[in-house]
Amino acid sequence: MKLNHKDLLGLEYLLKNEIELILKTAKPFKELFTRTVKKVPTLRGKTVVLLFYEPSTRTRTSFELAAKRLSADTVNIAVSTSAVVKGESLIDTARTIEAMKADFVVVRHSMSGSASMIAKTISASVVNAGDGMHEHPTQGLLDMFTILEKKGKIKGLNIAIVGDILHSRVARSNIWGLNKLGANVFVVGPATLIPKDIEKLNVKVHYDISKIIRKLDVINILRIQKERQEQHLFPSLEEYSELFGINSEKLKNAKN
Repeated sequence: MKLNHKDLLGLEYLLKNEIELILKTAKPFKELFTRTVKKVPTLRGKTVVLLFYEPSTRTRTSFELAAKRLSADTVNIAVSTSAVVKGESLIDTARTIEAMKADFVVVRHSMSGSASMIAKTISASVVNAGDGMHEHPTQGLLDMFTILEKKGKIKGLNIAIVGDILHSRVARSNIWGLNKLGANVFVVGPATLIPKDIEKLNVKVHYDISKIIRKLDVINILRIQKERQEQHLFPSLEEYSELFGINSEKLKNAKN
């Protein structure tokens, strides 16, 4: 079996067996980290463009290292010093990259749907490294890979995503992916940080982690995305931490 998609835009658009294929394929590549020469020729002769409109350390570095370890050539476009500052649109930037015959474009942008818009414009394969509050599929895949490593399975596990669900693209990717792999998904946070009608995505909503911690197999903690909040959605970080943070006292009641 192989993927029938040019792009990786979100886990919403992948089938269960496609997600499983990606996770299975990733496993032997982890062994690469233990080698003296951390390189394989898989993408030799290919060019990967990293187009990040938002600040990033881990994601950008991870993509660049991955591309180089697969023997691809990488190009970093610094938006602050590109034609974007002169008013060039996202689509025009994408078309410029297309004219230069790049093979892959890894894009992060503050606008939901931006990766999809680029994918419809260019023939290069587009990887979504986070688009607004929509999805962050590679982070979701990494979370599922980690769960499989630690637990040996995902199907049937009770998995809670805790924190700023409203603004989190990672939460959305995890919800799509974990549901497709058969997990029971819970979201936990203050009511102001839980999206309206999120139950339609087949999740159970709770407002107190202490009430369900005994039955959870995995707890995924999200950061508070203050940069996306236009108003104060909880009284203080101290109060939030007290109610929704995970500490040794709460873990005493967790599953062994």
